[in-house]
Order: sequence, then structure tokens, then C-alpha cells
Amino acid sequence: MPCIYHRDGTYPVELPGGLGLEAAGEVIAVGEGVHALQPGDRVATFGPQRDAYASARIVPAASLFKLPASIDEETAAASVLKACTVEALVERCARVEAGWPVLVHAAAGGVGLILVQWLKAIGATVIGTVSTEAKEQAAREAGADHVIRYKSEDVAAHVREITDGQGVPVAFDGIGMATWEVSLKATARRGLIVSYGNAGGPVRGVDLGILARHGSQFVTRPTLFDYYLDPGERAAGAARVFEMIGDGKIKVTIGQRYGLEDAARAHADLEAGRTTGSTLLIPDVG
Repeated sequence: MPCIYHRDGTYPVELPGGLGLEAAGEVIAVGEGVHALQPGDRVATFGPQRDAYASARIVPAASLFKLPASIDEETAAASVLKACTVEALVERCARVEAGWPVLVHAAAGGVGLILVQWLKAIGATVIGTVSTEAKEQAAREAGADHVIRYKSEDVAAHVREITDGQGVPVAFDGIGMATWEVSLKATARRGLIVSYGNAGGPVRGVDLGILARHGSQFVTRPTLFDYYLDPGERAAGAARVFEMIGDGKIKVTIGQRYGLEDAARAHADLEAGRTTGSTLLIPDVG
């Protein structure tokens, strides 16, 4: 939820400026020297420029990806940042291999549902955590092998049971402080905790010695743009994402749509955990 982190100051930004990284639409004009794009092209972007909360804006050509015919604009807007994030987390950061049991916190969220599908597509065994029955169903439909209701179950104990006491080699944690202890207890000796979000508050005041006490664990706090540093990396990542979506291995769930004027309500619903899958803001471009 980068737009929420930008708004609340978790990710400091320069002002004045707007919100929103992830968007899709149609090119209406190009600047001098731009040859790879032309008016009428369907494109998507995930930043790093903000200001996606708009009906029209100027975006550097290098930050845009042409959409293949198989990907519609709503699917692209709902997925390009999340799916590229998942590609970077799974294939570049954690380098998950087929057969691994993997823990995914918030498995029915916008990133979580894509994580579950991606991991299943490469042959991992997925253990997901959710809060409600409806979200459990969504996670199972996405392919999760095991789903744990964290409000009523001991997540770490259940993970250990599923993995014959070993724990998972990789835990993907987009929640933060609220699940930090759970991730430590559920992750195997020399395992990796991929802490990629702060939905439950940022992890603060950590004694690094705790990683030794839990079995010489590793922890990383990756950001997408450190794995998509140059145009080549960005193009390769987007191509992989569009391939996964086009092949039907990733199905993007758009759980709710709001008018752009209802952005505040969308933020409130996201922060309160009232959403499932991806959330779209639809500008009035008439």
C-alpha cells in the first residue's frame, strides 16, 4: 500500500506532490525524441513518479510499459506494481524453489493473492494467513495449500505442524510489527524473512540477536526499485509478469472500485482491512 505509506509519512515524500504509483491508460501525446511510444498506445506504470491519482498526467517514457493485447487496462492498473513486486520478491530476492513450503501473511490481500498464485505456479507449497472465512475462501481459490485464521489459531505452531517441526525456509511478511514474532517462530533455521510492508505497523526496536536465537535466521527489507534499477531489469520484470498473466497462471482479483473522488474512503477501507484483492480508483475522463 505505497500510497497509504506516502500519505501517512511512513515513506517520506517531497511536497507539493500527489499520490499513487500504479496506473494504466492511453498515451495522448509524446514529447520530442520519444520514438518507442505513440498516441493511442495502451501503457502502464508503477512509478517511481507519483501523481497517479489523476485523469491525465505527464510520465517519462522510460517509466511506461506497453500493454500486450491480452492485458486490459483495469487488469494492468490493478496488478503491475503488485505483480512486479511479487516477481522481484519471489524470483530475485528470495529465489524460491519448487517444493519449498512458504508462508504468506495476508494471503487474501492485493499482493498476497498474487504471491499465492505465483508461488503455486513455480511449484511451492503455500501456507497463507487470513482473518475471515471469506478471505480464507479467496486464498484457497488462489491456490493456497493451507490457510490459517490468525485470529483464532496459533499461526507459528500450525506452520511447524505442517512442516514437521522444521518451519518454512521463506516467510513473506507484508504486515510488519503485528506479525514479526510470528514470522520469527514460523521460519526455519537459517530461513529468510522477507519483510516487505507495514500494514500492521513498521518493525521497530529489533535486537538483531533475536535472529541468532531463532536459528541464525536472515531478514531482508526489499523495495521494488532496488531490484528494478535500470530499464533492462524493468522490461524483463514486466515481460515476466505479462507472461504469467497472459498464460493464466496469475488471475488478478479486483475486489472493489471507487471513483477518484472517493480516494479517502478507499484508503480508510484498506487500512481497516475491509478489502479483498486489488482496489481501483476510476477517474472521470469524460
